[in-house]
Amino acid sequence: MEIILLERIEKLGAIGDVVTVKDGYARNFLLPNKKALRSNAANKKVFEANRAKIEADNAARRGDAEKAAEGVNGKQIVLIRQSSNAGHLYGSVAVRDVVEALQAEGITNVTKAMVVLERPIKTLGLFDVKVALHPEVAVTIQVNVARSPEEAELQAQGVDVMADLFEKDESGFTEDYDPNAEPGEIAAEAEEAPAEEA
Repeated sequence: MEIILLERIEKLGAIGDVVTVKDGYARNFLLPNKKALRSNAANKKVFEANRAKIEADNAARRGDAEKAAEGVNGKQIVLIRQSSNAGHLYGSVAVRDVVEALQAEGITNVTKAMVVLERPIKTLGLFDVKVALHPEVAVTIQVNVARSPEEAELQAQGVDVMADLFEKDESGFTEDYDPNAEPGEIAAEAEEAPAEEA
């Protein structure tokens, strides 16, 4: 289906571009959300007559988004989640969790539709998440997923918490080693055996 774009859409075009998209994408998303018009003679005339107003409205929304971007860009949010010893979360961090954490920080102008999360976050660590406040204004926030506020603080300082955890595990229990012991014999028993013979 041929449509006329009413706003810039990433990977599709800018305001006023006539593009061809799949029928379902146009009918289910672009047309109901007033992001496009069907491309026909009547709509082309309507668009050209209102082009200046459409572009002015877009510029105003872009200006508002740029002001809002100053408060959001580079923001770090901390999400405390339970995880396995390997660092895999029980569940995942989704767009809704990111929006709720931003709202808890006092940023209320970010909606779920603005957060671009390629895939849900399923491990501990630091993740950069894109927030598209406007089709032409995108900022990046950092999501710090940790098991406790202390771990979140360490991760923020650049410490790899999972690597440290495994290093501690390796340096924990060590067995006494007796080079003269028979295979399967425990070191302490090997030392006691000669004392019994004497």
